Amino acid sequence: MVETTMDVHAWLRKRLEETSPDLLRAMVKEFTEALMGAEVDVLCEAGYGERSPERVNRRNGY
Repeated sequence: MVETTMDVHAWLRKRLEETSPDLLRAMVKEFTEALMGAEVDVLCEAGYGERSPERVNRRNGY
């Protein structure tokens, strides 16, 4: 199991070394959007597009 994990780490490290800085930028963007979306889900007590007559707040997608 450890050998497989090490292979994955080596593979990922090699790919990150070979790629442009845009990959890191895209990864940070995706992570940030997912984190903000999760925070809004908690605050609204609903997922995006989820409807309920009891709830008075709503998400606009941002």
